[in-house]
Formats: sequence, C-alpha cells, structure tokens
Amino acid sequence: MSERACRECHRIVKGDDCPVCHSGALSSDWSGYVIIIDPARSRIAQKMDIKTRGKFALKVR
Repeated sequence: MSERACRECHRIVKGDDCPVCHSGALSSDWSGYVIIIDPARSRIAQKMDIKTRGKFALKVR
C-alpha cells in the first residue's frame, strides 16, 4: 500500500483514514514532505499549524 496524504491535516499515512484528525479524505496526489520532530520549536510546524510529530505533505491535491 502506498503512502497517501490527508487533505485536512496533510499527515502522510498508510491506512484508510488519518489517525490524527480521523478524516477519510486521503489523496495519493501530493508532493514534497517535511518531518516534524519538535512541533513546539519548529517554525515550519507553526506555519502549517501542526501540533504533533510526524511526516507531513507540503502540497496535497
């Protein structure tokens, strides 16, 4: 199973729904990714409004 990105929170997942926001709106059409280790200190996480650690897509179509 390929990785897909959640259209709501941009988290990259391998299942049928997002474990963070519980959305089923996943897309296989995404580009770029960022891995957030410390969301409290990350400026990218603040810009993307990310509150948890993980792998996130930069652009989801």
